[in-house]
Amino acid sequence: MISQFEPDYTRLVKAAQNIDTGYIPLYEHLICVEIISAVIEKDITSLFFGNQKDVNEYFYYYSEFFKKMGYDTVSFETCIPRTMPGSGAITNEADGAIKTRADFNAYPWDETVDNFFKAYNKYYKGLTNSMPAGMKAIGGIGMSVFECAEDLVGYENLCYIAMDDPKLYADIFVKMGDINFEAWQRLLKEYGDTYCVCRIADDLGYKSSTLLSKEDVKKHILPQYKRIIDLIHSHKKPVLYHSCGCLFDVMDDIIAIGIDAKHSNEDQIAPFPVWVEKYGDKIGNFGGIDTDAVCRLDKAEMTEYIEAVLNKCTGHGGFAFSSGNSIPNYVPLQNYLNMIEIVRNYRGK
Repeated sequence: MISQFEPDYTRLVKAAQNIDTGYIPLYEHLICVEIISAVIEKDITSLFFGNQKDVNEYFYYYSEFFKKMGYDTVSFETCIPRTMPGSGAITNEADGAIKTRADFNAYPWDETVDNFFKAYNKYYKGLTNSMPAGMKAIGGIGMSVFECAEDLVGYENLCYIAMDDPKLYADIFVKMGDINFEAWQRLLKEYGDTYCVCRIADDLGYKSSTLLSKEDVKKHILPQYKRIIDLIHSHKKPVLYHSCGCLFDVMDDIIAIGIDAKHSNEDQIAPFPVWVEKYGDKIGNFGGIDTDAVCRLDKAEMTEYIEAVLNKCTGHGGFAFSSGNSIPNYVPLQNYLNMIEIVRNYRGK
């Protein structure tokens, strides 16, 4: 029987700092609005696209959902490429706005961060205005250095540019680092009190390797991450790094630049306990059950799966339980509820 829950965001902070407290916080990178609306029995979708009053109401229900389900934090981020002219190569199969040095030089870079905050200020304000007692947010700015480049330039174009114009290739990542750094500076100044853990989200890999060579990741991506990580640390906040894919070739390098915790796991790459075994003495680990398993396992099978993960991982550094990726709209509602109930029963609240 799940006991009454009172959130305490410091439990999630300690997990991110790799402090084992004996408590298992729940975490989720993203939960789709369809699941949230179904749980609270109110469709809040349209509120998100309204005025500030509507957005405040949206985040009231959104944040109360996280509290109701037993989370200590509210997950929320917005993404820079969504406000960049010509972006969309990842999700919309856009052709890519930058293919040449002339394209790069002509791009309206100076407007990027202002456009980002013009588009998203009302959401950060709504989140700040609606935070339940005992809770803070985790997240901040999604789609970091690599995904900004991938979405604006296109993955294939990046590969061509790497061969045809190595200087332009390098400059693209530096520029994406500049933009992300400036956006994080402003976010932390204006909404830093809202966030207790800041998340850098950038899918660097697929099932067998990184999308760029490990040498390119180390040379072009990680130095830009380090600038942002150092900035976040200067505000006394831990950094959670989210990336899908097989990162084992570069994980030690990612840890070396200062991340505090890492999220995302897929059983085809490595079950979550493998990540804990490899890195639990260095960083906090967030994850647990492959999202595919959340979709297809019945309650008895899911209980066996989750309890095996919890038994293997509890007591091995900072740990927060979540799906290996997120809760999209194709996850059956009851399966998501089963996952939450199993973990909360295991931890006792």
